[in-house]
Amino acid sequence: MVMTTTTIALGVIGPQEVILIVLIAILIFGGKKIPELMKGIGQGMKEFKKATRSEDEIKKTESQTDSKIENQ
Repeated sequence: MVMTTTTIALGVIGPQEVILIVLIAILIFGGKKIPELMKGIGQGMKEFKKATRSEDEIKKTESQTDSKIENQ
């Protein structure tokens, strides 16, 4: 199988590209909005993980959390 330089270049994101993306995000949203956006993304990921877990796993996690609180 022959890989072209285009597929290799599009598949690898290096530190220079990450810095460029961060700088563009700061320019677009401003420094004050970035933490709010990250918080929103984090909450969304947490809700997604919670929604994808089964009910048994949720009950197991809740019971473990309750027992840890009782032990303190």
